[in-house]
Amino acid sequence: MFQQGLSGLNAASKSLDVIGNNIANASTVGFKASQAQFADLYANSLNGVSGNNAGIGVSVSKIAQQFTQGNIETSSNPLDVAINGGGFFRLSVNGAVVYSRNGQFHEDKTHTLVNAQGAQLTGYLADTNGVIQMGAPVPLTLDKSDMKPVASTSANFKANLSSKDTVPAHVPFNANDPQSYNLQQPAVIYDSLGTEHRMTMYYVKTDANTWDVYAAADNKELVSAGVTAAVNNDPGVVQARTDYNTAVQATPPDTAAIASAAFNYATTAYNAMLTAAQTPPASASQAQLDALTAAYTALDPSGSQQITGLNPDQINAKLAAAVDVPAVKVGTLLFSNTGALDQQAMALMTPSQTLPFQITLPIFPDTGAQEPITIATTFEGITQYGSKTVDQGGVGDGNPAGALKSYSIDENGVILGQYDNGFSRALGQIAMANFASVDGLTPLGDNVWIESSASGPPVVGVPNAGSMGSLRASAVEASNTDLTAELVNMITAQRVYQANAQTIKTEDSILQTLVNLR
Repeated sequence: MFQQGLSGLNAASKSLDVIGNNIANASTVGFKASQAQFADLYANSLNGVSGNNAGIGVSVSKIAQQFTQGNIETSSNPLDVAINGGGFFRLSVNGAVVYSRNGQFHEDKTHTLVNAQGAQLTGYLADTNGVIQMGAPVPLTLDKSDMKPVASTSANFKANLSSKDTVPAHVPFNANDPQSYNLQQPAVIYDSLGTEHRMTMYYVKTDANTWDVYAAADNKELVSAGVTAAVNNDPGVVQARTDYNTAVQATPPDTAAIASAAFNYATTAYNAMLTAAQTPPASASQAQLDALTAAYTALDPSGSQQITGLNPDQINAKLAAAVDVPAVKVGTLLFSNTGALDQQAMALMTPSQTLPFQITLPIFPDTGAQEPITIATTFEGITQYGSKTVDQGGVGDGNPAGALKSYSIDENGVILGQYDNGFSRALGQIAMANFASVDGLTPLGDNVWIESSASGPPVVGVPNAGSMGSLRASAVEASNTDLTAELVNMITAQRVYQANAQTIKTEDSILQTLVNLR
């Protein structure tokens, strides 16, 4: 007779337990509130079916967790990660796999991402080139070593070469003469030791829809122009040229005096040119400076301090050639009447013009790097429209060496390292898992669940793909406990408990009345 009331008390007590647990975890990151679900009880008759009775009470059929989205709240830890959508973080605890919505992570002493309980976040690591290696997820141990230098092998140049441009006023092309080309376009490239160089492209219109392309490295084709200008403006050089002209104009001609004056000019010009070549923006390499000294020595190989047959202009040319790396023609671009590259027409030229142009650059890094550098040069995005000529940028691959400064996590779970060389590289990617029935997961405490036969096997993937939600770094998913609703539920459960207690009290009163009939 007391069974209905007693079962009601037990059910109400269990409901209060669940409500209390929800309220206790209102501040637990990634917590999913539960709900006590009930079922009525009826006794079966001898033939196995329910009889026409009032029932024998209530039972707790299930404690069901509510996997609804919690609010996303920002945090000051860049390694805090919130899931916005479906899925779970996949964690490893001593080799066993568990799942969690709590994304509060930090680095341990091995640079592995772990949570407060030491469970390791799993994912996919990247190789030294930043390529994510997909496969079986492993604990995410970040590689914090320096980024190694990578030599450039390719570059792409984008520009609009105006169809209204005319053939340059000065022909032939000379990199030192801006009036001999229509556009100059630089791009940064790197040698095998990561030393930065500048690759420069020059575009020269030669006919309608036809452009010759020249290339140079480090603007060293401009060195000779700079040093030559410096030499011509040097007072000592000007005086030495005047002395040479005086010797030439003497009557009768004195061959020895002319040869001596030429040597004096060469010495003065060499010293002025050496100073100019070492001074920015020329900044000639040591190899070029050595070549300049060799060129000066070659002017007077016998050491007689006599130079025969060369005038000051010829001496300047020989000295400047030592520091000059001229731009060279690398190919011809043809455009169709729609402004696009006409590669079919280029292939029919003699010699055939095929992209990419393989450009070998004679760079002098003075660092022991591999020389020369060969760059496969493409022109994807280059056009010839009627609008003005515009440099839209040249970009080469490769990178210098760099030390890791910081890292961040994007919405796809990619952990991106930022280096002090200005480059970034993927260090890994967070793995996620989801289930056919998340309600079937078994909670273990510490904000984790494990799979069960009811949940089905995990589907493992990456964030923001399929049924997986996206990630937000420097954020956490708050508990989905609704305190207002839980307090109301608590009042309801209390009333239910009191009502069931009153049922027992009433039953007791009836029994007492029966006893008193004796």
